Amino acid sequence: MFPCQRYVNQPFSRRQMLSQAAHGFGAVALSSLLTRDQVSAAPSEDPSSLAALKTHFPARAKNIIFLYMDGGPSQIDTFDPKPLLDKYDGRPPHEVISKVEPTQFANIGKILKSPWKFKRYGQSGMPVSDLFPHIATCADHLAVVRSMVAPFSEHTFANYFLHTGHGQQGRPSHGAWVSYGLGTECDELPAFIILNGGLIPPGGVDCFGSGFLPAAFQGSVFTSGEAPVANIRPSEKSRELQDSKLALMRRLDQKRLEQLGSVDALESAIANYELAARMQTAVPALMDLREESMATQNAYGINDDFANTRIYGRLCLVARRMVERGVRFIELTCPAGNGDRWDQHANLLDGHNKNARSVDKPIAALIQDLKQRGLLEETLLVWCGEFGRTPFAQGSDGRDHNPYGFTIWMAGGGTKGGTIYGATDEFGYRAVENKVEVHDMHATMLHLLGVDHTRQTFRFGGRDMRLTDVHGHVIKDILS
Repeated sequence: MFPCQRYVNQPFSRRQMLSQAAHGFGAVALSSLLTRDQVSAAPSEDPSSLAALKTHFPARAKNIIFLYMDGGPSQIDTFDPKPLLDKYDGRPPHEVISKVEPTQFANIGKILKSPWKFKRYGQSGMPVSDLFPHIATCADHLAVVRSMVAPFSEHTFANYFLHTGHGQQGRPSHGAWVSYGLGTECDELPAFIILNGGLIPPGGVDCFGSGFLPAAFQGSVFTSGEAPVANIRPSEKSRELQDSKLALMRRLDQKRLEQLGSVDALESAIANYELAARMQTAVPALMDLREESMATQNAYGINDDFANTRIYGRLCLVARRMVERGVRFIELTCPAGNGDRWDQHANLLDGHNKNARSVDKPIAALIQDLKQRGLLEETLLVWCGEFGRTPFAQGSDGRDHNPYGFTIWMAGGGTKGGTIYGATDEFGYRAVENKVEVHDMHATMLHLLGVDHTRQTFRFGGRDMRLTDVHGHVIKDILS
């Protein structure tokens, strides 16, 4: 038996072959090629580095809080009033709307007026429905975009597109691109965190992945409880043992690095282990809200009699605490238990009431709290679903998916409060003025962070990839 026979069924990787064959000259060439690619495509010499980086131009915002309204809230029942729906309520849509597109479920009912009334708020006189009495008090901070469009009318693909700018899984999320381009100012927490209220959107965690970017930039999912990450609170008895295990892992990983040279997967794993160790100190303190005053907790709805308000209120307060600690991108998902998210194909009145009650008070408190602490101008809030709802009923009391025209809003972070941009037609069905695509939203988010979306690229598959692909325009009219 030859001494090397035990390795016959364990072939070398290409990197190992280049490192060990012909005195390693192949590895020298590979190292040169990799260095060239990294310099031309990555924002730093180490493409997986989380160190804070310089922006392309002065940034207006340092952080983003993405308030994801999973399921698709109805634009005509929230921020885009359409009085004509009252006039034609109960009429077949084909009689009054010039063209009715096929819906996902082919169950087109009659024109359905909004069950909620709209009032004007603030110095801007912005109309907001009775669904959001608390957010309405912040109207002068909102930059409302009424002309969003999406290329997909099905949740999974629409979610991928909203989060990654691409309609299929495996691409980097907007949060991954932000942390890749800017790094982080927080050494004890991930740069990109998802605060999960109970519902991971259709499409799953691929909506938060790093895709072809280094693994260090993928989103970390925190649950809503006091222990949001598994094994985050080691017992006193196990601390010494755990420290010994970590020390051993560091030695073994370092030896492997010395043998193989730079290996992205291994270096990312080492960085993750070290971050996890730091998180065991930082996360419990972050999630402990006892130092917050009772007035603050009440403002966020943490003591509300509605359970989902308590859940979302906690997430919003934790998001503010993360902003204070320098976390770069924070996404909040909706609480479970409100029917099928914002996806009211039936029972619109009850479903939208419950969903709005869950988020209304906490979001308003978040805006006011950030403002009071001087953080609103450097924190960009984005309120967004993957599409909107139809102005006609599905069945008798629901609304189907509508990607042809819907509403989002932004606040803080260099946006112009009290602004309305774009418009849908008189029924709220199609965007007819200043259409805005998801790529435009992403371009605007990056712009406010000081990043030129056309220059932030990563070399993959033979081309320089970017979040906005070959699309995207900054929505300049909503910038202050």
